[in-house]
Amino acid sequence: MVLMAKLVCHSHLLLLIIVFLSLHPSSQLQQHTQSQTLLKIQQLLNYPSALTSFSHGSNIRDFCKIEPTPSLTLSCYEGNITQLHIIGNNGFPPLPRDFSADYFFATLVGLPSLKVLSLVSLGLWGPMPASIGHLSSLEILNVSTNYLSGTVPLQLSYLRNLQTLILDHNKFTGQVPGWLRSLPVLAVLSLKNNMLNGSLPYSLASLQTLRVLCLSSNFLSGEVPDLRNLTNLQVLDLEDNYFGPHFPSMPSKLVTLVLRKNKFRSGIQTALGSCYQLQKLDISLNGFVGPFLSSWLSLPSIKYLDIAENKLTGLLFKNMTCNSELAFVNLSSNLLSGDLPTCLKRDSKSRVVLYSGNCLVNEDQKQHPSYLCHNEALAVRIPPPSEEKHRRTYGKHVVSSSAVGGIVGAIAVVGLAFMAAKKFYSEQTTKTPQTRLISDTVSAVNTAKLLSDAKYISDTMKLGASLPAYRTFAMEELQEATHNFDDSTLLGEGSHGQIYRGKLPDGTFVAIRGLKMRKRQSPQVYTHLLEQISKLRHSHLVSALGHCLECHPDDSGVSRVFLIFEFVPNGTLRGCISEGPPGRKLTWPQRIIAAIGVAKGIQFLHTGIVPGVKSNNLRIKNVLLDHDLHVKISSYNLPLLAESRGTVRHKKYVSVWVNASPSDCPDLTFAF
Repeated sequence: MVLMAKLVCHSHLLLLIIVFLSLHPSSQLQQHTQSQTLLKIQQLLNYPSALTSFSHGSNIRDFCKIEPTPSLTLSCYEGNITQLHIIGNNGFPPLPRDFSADYFFATLVGLPSLKVLSLVSLGLWGPMPASIGHLSSLEILNVSTNYLSGTVPLQLSYLRNLQTLILDHNKFTGQVPGWLRSLPVLAVLSLKNNMLNGSLPYSLASLQTLRVLCLSSNFLSGEVPDLRNLTNLQVLDLEDNYFGPHFPSMPSKLVTLVLRKNKFRSGIQTALGSCYQLQKLDISLNGFVGPFLSSWLSLPSIKYLDIAENKLTGLLFKNMTCNSELAFVNLSSNLLSGDLPTCLKRDSKSRVVLYSGNCLVNEDQKQHPSYLCHNEALAVRIPPPSEEKHRRTYGKHVVSSSAVGGIVGAIAVVGLAFMAAKKFYSEQTTKTPQTRLISDTVSAVNTAKLLSDAKYISDTMKLGASLPAYRTFAMEELQEATHNFDDSTLLGEGSHGQIYRGKLPDGTFVAIRGLKMRKRQSPQVYTHLLEQISKLRHSHLVSALGHCLECHPDDSGVSRVFLIFEFVPNGTLRGCISEGPPGRKLTWPQRIIAAIGVAKGIQFLHTGIVPGVKSNNLRIKNVLLDHDLHVKISSYNLPLLAESRGTVRHKKYVSVWVNASPSDCPDLTFAF
């Protein structure tokens, strides 16, 4: 019995030992393994010195008590190392000669609870080993400022908990990997200062948890994917790459946007003005074209704005508003004119403002002559199409040119006869039953009277207020809009140049007419003429949207002037009265409305601007209709057209021949 009792007691004791070992051995063994791993790391790196005072018998608790230093920080939770930060001094002290990156990263697997790993500036070299994929608990990985090379390893995609990946300042090559989309909680991706190349994968747009994307100083190129779905993205840094040419589509919650030093050549999306959280905007050292939006100066959160060395145009005014927190502004080397806003001059001691290399007036920083801001120095000469290849007449484009002919022909003017004449000159009609001759002497414009009637002119100009602002276009914009003046965009060719159909980045279609100048003259000669063209904006005119000057590279004389107009796609008034199918012909009420519209357009040409535009040659086939059947006069007399011919035309009399029969609508000609 005693023997049996002893056996039972021993068996119970053995059972207790087994149970104890089953509960605690892994914990004890794991802690021992972590201690050995830290010592092994110190041996492999010969660094940091804070670990040299520990022996192989040291407990993990001893390591967890180490006070943080600039070179080493350890964090523990329940006896396990969860954070390890080892920061070197630009690779000093140097790694041992027998250092192996494969063995080093395999050693790190001995820290299975590791959530944060920083190995910065240690001189690590060679490809990142596949064993990095075994650190399955990692949430933050930072191996910046080393010499790691090769492609970004696929094994990183195994780290499903990874939230931050920082591989800055290494020598990684290849493309930004598409498998990044398999990291479901990735919030920070920084691959700055590597040797990555190629285009960005479209899968980046699916990383909806992404908050920071930094890819600066690589060799990346091509278009930036549409990032509007990244609603959490706050920082986008693409500096010093080869991205372009189009401005990328951005989310609205950006705080920092850096596109500096790339190959962007397009206009800038106006949606950027809705980024109310934007604090830093740097688009410098590109070739951005189009207008500078003054609203950038007054964005609610903006503190840093750099648009230097682009081709942005625009007129600045003293009374523009600025955000009071704006600390740095660089407008240098663009095509800006006008006056520097007064708000940028305030608090000059606490705010840096740079604006040299523009055409601003009365400023101390070096400025260019005003004519240089009309893009003449930026114009890239376009080889004229061969006469044999492009011999096209407007008559061959009755369908497209009738919708465009006048659209584009905003240079030699047009109109409706019967109603326009009846509206303005009915007192002069004769009593001939079938044909009436209206004749009147046109007196000179009373400039003083028109200037005194400023309210009338102002109200008249409001009729064109729905149009985008008149501006100077860069040649690159026109090339992009017409696919480098491709044959498929050529609408017609006349004795003075070609007419092209173009599409702007915002989707707006325009008509672009190039006028060949007979005489080589400096751009400032055309300033007054272009100012007059910029006023031709009315709801019943095919209105001017802007211009661009092309200059000879040898003497900077203007060789061609490009005028950009609205594109009106719905045919001519004549076509909708006498030539179109019955379903498209205008009713008599619509014809009366059209006649009144033409009359209003003529009235604007005569009295709505100073000086008025007269001596016009108006034809019914050059009155166009938009989508709402509103008439637009598409051809009116411009001094610039006469300049391209080398002659100036003068008419002293108005004469209009109108057939009185409402059923017949001949090609009516007006000289008014």
